[in-house]
Amino acid sequence: MNNKLFIALIAGFAIYALVRYFYMKPKFRNGEDIPKIEATLIDGKEFNIDELSGKYVLVDFWGSWCGPCRKENPSLVKLYEKYHDQEFKNASGFEVVSIAIETDESKWKRAIEMDKLIWPYHIVQLDRFSSPIAKEFGVREIPTKYLLNEKGKIISVNATIDILDRLLADRI
Repeated sequence: MNNKLFIALIAGFAIYALVRYFYMKPKFRNGEDIPKIEATLIDGKEFNIDELSGKYVLVDFWGSWCGPCRKENPSLVKLYEKYHDQEFKNASGFEVVSIAIETDESKWKRAIEMDKLIWPYHIVQLDRFSSPIAKEFGVREIPTKYLLNEKGKIISVNATIDILDRLLADRI
């Protein structure tokens, strides 16, 4: 392979990686407010994210068809069990709001049962990444996670479960 072809391939890959990074990058950063989330929950009740004011909240975009999401769910359940009723320095408790990016509601419900996702805040968006909430948040890949403080400000974007655990533990 000649040097010019090699350099062109490397440059092409670098440009692709850079474009992909900015395209997939979450829309919001630490310290920002998220858009208001209003939706119907799995049990038919109306939900507004403001109801969770005063708690730490993890907004978790996921899908029943997403292997990495499903693999992470058992650890997310443990995190929820550990901190749900916890009294923090500035907050009372921890909640998870799951927003599923789907095309099939029955697969979503089955995944919630199979993975034992025990929190009550489950929202489904049936147009996958074209759905209103996904578009408003600029979600282009899952899992995508936002950890909110008690005032609804983002304190972490796309942290691993281990990092979320440390962030919450440091606030007790």
